[in-house]
Order: sequence, then C-alpha cells, then structure tokens
Amino acid sequence: MAKQKFSKEILTSIPEERIIGKIYLIRGKKVMFDRDLAELYEVETRILNQSVKRNRERFPIDFMFQLDKKEFEIWRSQIVMSKSDEKGLRRQPYVFTEQGVTMLSAVLKSKRAVQVSIQVVRTFVKLREMLATHKELRDKIEKMERENKENFKIIFKVIARFMTTDPKGSELKIIGFGDK
Repeated sequence: MAKQKFSKEILTSIPEERIIGKIYLIRGKKVMFDRDLAELYEVETRILNQSVKRNRERFPIDFMFQLDKKEFEIWRSQIVMSKSDEKGLRRQPYVFTEQGVTMLSAVLKSKRAVQVSIQVVRTFVKLREMLATHKELRDKIEKMERENKENFKIIFKVIARFMTTDPKGSELKIIGFGDK
C-alpha cells in the first residue's frame, strides 16, 4: 500500500460563520453564489464561471443553476451597495449546491480550491446536522405539549409570574414607554 503524501502547506482556515453567512435557501435548496465562492477561492467570478462553462457536463441542474429574472431582482433589491454594476450585478448569478461546490474543486484544480471546498462541505454538513437536531427537539417539545397541555399552562403561568415579580415577591415596575 502506497503512503499518501500530505502537503505541509497549511492554508488559512475560513471562519465557519463566514461560510454560513454565504449560504442561502433558493428553490428549496441551500446554495452559495458564484461571487461568494470566487471570493473564498480567491479567483475572479468570471474565471470561476469560465471554468464551469468549460466543464458544463460536470454541473447538472442539481449541482448548479442560474437565478431567473424574478429571483435576480429580489436578490439584487436586498443588496445595499453603490455601483452595483461594478460589483458583478449586471447579470443573473449562478448558485451552487453542496455537490456543485465539491465539483468546483475538481474544476479549479488549485490547493486553495480543494481546501475551501472541504471547509464549505463540512459547513453544509454541520448546518444540516444542526437543522435536524432542532427539528427533533421541536417535535419532542410539541409532543410533550400535546400530551401534557394542562401542565404546560401551569408552567407558562409560573414563568409569567417570575417575569413580573422580583425574587422577593414584589411586583416589578415596568420602565419605558407604555399606554396609560
């Protein structure tokens, strides 16, 4: 069995929050925009898109798609920046799913692209795990509420009482603006 060689060159790690902030839900799929991926890969958006066009057969519709006019206008209206035409907003952007991000590393063929793709895919997986955990927790709480409706009413009354009284039992004075 041949030993695998590992590069001693360590690329700067991208904070997970930065990647999560660039993941959007479009057409029911978690995707990343071409311009955001280009920034992470440290290439120009046009270079990334040219590489994709040269290898179009590697990017089926479930790996990558282009925003339609309506999606583009909605997205564009949500971006607040001056000189939007200079920021690559003249054309409808491409978005990439998790599988598309993985394929980009094969198309771009740089160490940076491989490392960034690994980080992005790990972030997608972590996000999926977090969402699954939250759904399970929500389902459990809803089940408990259905089965113990009266107990939950009592619990909510106690919580409400704690929110309006201090630990000594006297009522808290509400500070701020209010109706008289």
